Amino acid sequence: MPIFMDRHDLSGTTAADVAEAHRMDLSIQDQYGVKFLTYWFDQRRGTAFCLMDAPDAEIAQCVHREAHGLVSGEVVEVALSAVEAFLGRIHDPEPAPGQSSAEMDSGHRAILFTDIVGSTAMTSRLGDRLATELVRAHDALVHRCLEQFSGREVKHTGDGVMATFASTTAAVDCAMAIQREFEQYNRGNAEPIHIRIGLDCGEPVEDSNDLFGSTVQLAARLCAVATSDQILVSENIFREYGAADLFDQAKRRRLKGFSKPVLAFKCDWAGA
Repeated sequence: MPIFMDRHDLSGTTAADVAEAHRMDLSIQDQYGVKFLTYWFDQRRGTAFCLMDAPDAEIAQCVHREAHGLVSGEVVEVALSAVEAFLGRIHDPEPAPGQSSAEMDSGHRAILFTDIVGSTAMTSRLGDRLATELVRAHDALVHRCLEQFSGREVKHTGDGVMATFASTTAAVDCAMAIQREFEQYNRGNAEPIHIRIGLDCGEPVEDSNDLFGSTVQLAARLCAVATSDQILVSENIFREYGAADLFDQAKRRRLKGFSKPVLAFKCDWAGA
């Protein structure tokens, strides 16, 4: 059966209310041939996201409707591998000792892209073998920073990585750490590596049929237009990070795939 994720607007609802609704879904799911796998709840934003194995989206909605009446506003088909890569789990987690319901994973994620500047020219100049070694050096350095800041690599893009973070603060701090690591690396190596980074954050189910669709797209586009050694972040990242003095040169940019100019901020990682 296909796998679906839905989005609920539940402003004013508590984590305990959502946990009870999930329990009620589980109590009748077998009658409909549905299996609810897990859910995420963002109490601050008033949103919940359910992951389920179901014959189709409408039958999944029927379970919600009969169990508790909290039907979803959007439902998208997803791949379990993508859910696990972005969100880190596909089943209900075992509660940690002493964990409160308020500490539940919200499902909100920051997405980070890195890209090696001039990678095509680098390959032409150095040849495949040496260029591959530089990509491996990039990967090792980035992975070290991801581990330090609890980031998760979603995929390798060939000359960069896409990573996800449960914390927007950790994502920005990781981006700055990556640039500082490359700055140090370049001081001691004859063949420098310069990268650019783009970041955005958002919900798993937004305004497209792809998991984190618009968030991934914006982070990738910001990375693509960033200059060498630069970090560009979205307005969402700027607002959530909460340190306005870290960002400057706010500018509206026309980005491929976006109908209106997008406000982007440069992160002053060197002066932080």
